[in-house]
Amino acid sequence: MTARAFTCAEPVKHNSCMRDPATMPEAASEPSIFEQPLNERMRTFLRLDFLYSQAVYHNEKASPWGSRAAVGSLLDMLAILTRGDIRSDVVKELERHLALLNEFQNRQGIDTTRLRALLANLTRLRAELSAVGGAWLQPLRDSEFLASIKHRSAIPGGTCEFDLPDYFFWLNQPAETRIDAFARWLTMLRPLCDAIAELLWLTRQNGRARQELAAAGVFNVTFDRDAPFQLLRICLPPGSPLYPEISGSHYRCSMRFLQWNGIEQRATQTETDVTFTLVCCT
Repeated sequence: MTARAFTCAEPVKHNSCMRDPATMPEAASEPSIFEQPLNERMRTFLRLDFLYSQAVYHNEKASPWGSRAAVGSLLDMLAILTRGDIRSDVVKELERHLALLNEFQNRQGIDTTRLRALLANLTRLRAELSAVGGAWLQPLRDSEFLASIKHRSAIPGGTCEFDLPDYFFWLNQPAETRIDAFARWLTMLRPLCDAIAELLWLTRQNGRARQELAAAGVFNVTFDRDAPFQLLRICLPPGSPLYPEISGSHYRCSMRFLQWNGIEQRATQTETDVTFTLVCCT
């Protein structure tokens, strides 16, 4: 199938396939949603949001194993955050959305109450993130306790009791002690992660959807360069045995749909035509 231009001109309205996969129940009646970031910034945002949600989930389990998993997610977040000035990227993205939403204030038919609430929330998130300062991660970076865990984590099984007795001692403290300590660490990251969560929500809400057909399981698309997209969402019907394998950028994208054959066999590309919903998010 040849690539074609795609502008995503039709907005989504009450589309159930737009639900966040992280909040979707596991019922077979729900559609399958697969997301593909189209630039490095969106990849970073999605990874940080995933790791933050994972850290919160495991910390709330209140078990030593949950604390181990939560610390692992925290260390992965710190590794990502040391690669660049992600805080500035988030602030710029907040300002971009604020500018876009401000343009709607004088338009007819706009729910001004909801719009003002959204603008106020974005303004608050920007202020909180700006207030943390340039050295906001320094306490976490200076923690010898976390540094030792990070160092030993590079070794398979390197955080065992005999490797890190202080870590083992902390893991055996009362659940409240561990949860409170981890909550203090997360508090330093919360302004950034709350802002990212809001940006991802806005990005998904801005999505425009249309039904597409992948002939023999293959679909190629070329995007309008004057209206770059940041995220693709592919929605498949409930109970579908297929999943997409996606590659591309904000200029073009290709995908093929694979048949799931269980964990013992390799997936195979379907030879049938596949109808799916493609959602392009700015």
